[in-house]
Amino acid sequence: MKFLIKLIASGLGTGYSPLAPGTAGSALAAIVVWLLAPWWGPGTAAAATVGAFIIGVFCTGRAEKFWGHDDGRMVIDEVAGMFLSLSLVPAGLRNIVIAFLIFRVFDILKPPPARAAERLPGGWGVMTDDIVAGAYTAVVMWGIAGWM
Repeated sequence: MKFLIKLIASGLGTGYSPLAPGTAGSALAAIVVWLLAPWWGPGTAAAATVGAFIIGVFCTGRAEKFWGHDDGRMVIDEVAGMFLSLSLVPAGLRNIVIAFLIFRVFDILKPPPARAAERLPGGWGVMTDDIVAGAYTAVVMWGIAGWM
């Protein structure tokens, strides 16, 4: 069970990347969306985001017992955030790349209320700040898609 929790919390191992594990986890999500592009839409995005969030809260909450709070190896939160980032636009390569870049900026800067959400207990704090970053990204992407 411990192996499975670590595997999920680390985004199938991408969280073990020696350089920028959060970026590696976000890239994993971008690849998943690209592979699911023919079926990707608001419903698929919502299901993927909610599924990753629920599983992420559980697994990161458990993983904190051996890694500590919001350890860098935990990147399932980036996966959920990227899924949400692409919930309002088609999953074309251009949109995926732009959303990836914008999401990484929001995830690093943690605009309000993301920083406060990070302080929630257990897996809730690990996951929620990236959901906030993903929501900001989704709104920006929706605006960009309307403009293009």
